[in-house]
Amino acid sequence: MSSRTAAKHLSFEIKNVHLPLMSVLVKSADLALLGNDLQQRFGDTPDFFDNDPVLIDLQSWDSQAGPLDMSELLQLLKRFRMNPVALRAANASQEAAATLAGLFVAQELRAIPGSAAQETVREVVREVEVVREVSAASPSAMVIDKPLRSGQHVYAKGRDLVVLAMVNPGAEIMADGHIHVYAPLRGKAIAGAKGDATARIFTTSLEAELVSIAGVYRTSETALPKDVLGKPAQVWLADDKLQMRGL
Repeated sequence: MSSRTAAKHLSFEIKNVHLPLMSVLVKSADLALLGNDLQQRFGDTPDFFDNDPVLIDLQSWDSQAGPLDMSELLQLLKRFRMNPVALRAANASQEAAATLAGLFVAQELRAIPGSAAQETVREVVREVEVVREVSAASPSAMVIDKPLRSGQHVYAKGRDLVVLAMVNPGAEIMADGHIHVYAPLRGKAIAGAKGDATARIFTTSLEAELVSIAGVYRTSETALPKDVLGKPAQVWLADDKLQMRGL
C-alpha cells in the first residue's frame, strides 16, 4: 500500500482553526478589588459568561504590584463562569506559575479578522478589560410588558429586547442585539452587549442615564442633544462614536 493510500485511512486530520477566545487584561494585584469590580459589573448577569475559554493577559501588569496569587486568580475567574486555558505573562515568574497551574503560556497574540457578524466587545471594569470576539445576536426577541423600576436588571442574551413600558431611572436593560423601548427610556440601555457594533437603541422618548453600543457609552453627565432629548430617537455606532437622531 502506497503512503498516499495509507494517508486516506488515517484516524485523524490536522487543520488550522480559529477559535473565539476571551482575553482578560488583569491590571491589579489586589484580587479582592478585582472580585468586587467583577461582581459590580457582572453580578446581575450571571449567565454573561458561559464557561468561555479565557486567556489571562498580564502584559499591563504593574511591575511594582508584587507577586500574583495564580491559584486565587483562577478561582476568582471560575466563580464568574470563565474557563482559564492560557496566560500571557509579563515576567518569568508568571510563566512558571502558569505552567504549574496547567495553563498554556502564550507568547504573542494575533487578532482574528472580524466580519459584519463577528465584532469585538470591550467591557471596561475599573481594573479589568475584557475583550471577546462573538457572533451577532439572533433575530428572536425578548419582550417585557411591565415597567422596570430602579434596581431592576433585564438581559436579553443572544437576541433583541423589546420593552413596552417605561424604563425608570436606576433600571438597566441590556441586549446582545437591538433594544426597542416603546415608552420613556430613563434608565440605562446597553445594546450590542457582546460586541455587535451594528446594534441600535430605539425609544419613543430618549431620557436615558446611559446609552451604550458595543461597549461605547455616553452617560447623563453629558447632556443629550436638544433635538433628541425627550423625543422619539435612535442611537447607533459609527466610527466608534455614538450617533443620535430623531425618529
